[in-house]
Amino acid sequence: MSATATAATASAASPAYLALNNIEVIYDHVILVLKGVSLQVPKGHIVALLGANGAGKTTTLKTISNLLRAERGEVTKGSVEFEGRRIDQLTPNELVRRGVIQVMEGRHCFAHLTVEENLLTGAYTRTGSRAEIRDSLEKVYEFFPRLKQRRTSQAGYTSGGEQQMTAIGRALMARPSMILLDEPSMGLAPQIVEEIFEIVRNLNQREGVSILLAEQNTMVALRYADFGYILENGRVVMEGEARELASNEDVKEFYLGLAKEGRKSFRDVKHYRRRKRWLA
Repeated sequence: MSATATAATASAASPAYLALNNIEVIYDHVILVLKGVSLQVPKGHIVALLGANGAGKTTTLKTISNLLRAERGEVTKGSVEFEGRRIDQLTPNELVRRGVIQVMEGRHCFAHLTVEENLLTGAYTRTGSRAEIRDSLEKVYEFFPRLKQRRTSQAGYTSGGEQQMTAIGRALMARPSMILLDEPSMGLAPQIVEEIFEIVRNLNQREGVSILLAEQNTMVALRYADFGYILENGRVVMEGEARELASNEDVKEFYLGLAKEGRKSFRDVKHYRRRKRWLA
């Protein structure tokens, strides 16, 4: 069965929790960045959005979280739906209250606040009691024991991995049902990357949080995701179950730098970019 057929089967079997329908995005009224992007995230699944730098991954996430306007971007075509309702006209604050939260690329933390103070800022939209918020904080510490050890440290003086954990933990404090996770592996050592992804999978399995993961590290992302979409130049050029994409020769050769005869040189990769058959 082809990847496209598998995608159609998966979509039919699992109704979309989050859906982008033929999205087109333009910056500064001139620059066309997304060109008819459609994708789905079934409830309780991890979906990877893959591609090189500049492919449109971050723009796709910001389209969902409605953060484009701050960067002079706008959706000129298509729609975004969450739980069957359109959300593309909501404010970011309203989206957080609906349970959709983006963890931004670059490990954004309030550097002058402690780790625990950073985490508590994630509960600003909640109306629960202090005891409920404290319970949520303890749950975050269950997932991130290292943060409990560093809870009184200024976030700006913690490691890159700890800052990424803080950013994800802060999102969890809002009790999300959907997390948009942008480049969690960026700038981190391989061992820390594996630790972060293990925690993400644990969150998905234990808490049922659906995750749309934008990531350049194709190999790691496909190991933890259920399904994947590959973006290139603002278009979805391939999609399928994660394990099928990971074993696909096109993906292995171009995105993982591997071919049947071994690793290719940079010249070979550039040549392959020109001849990729799925863009024909």
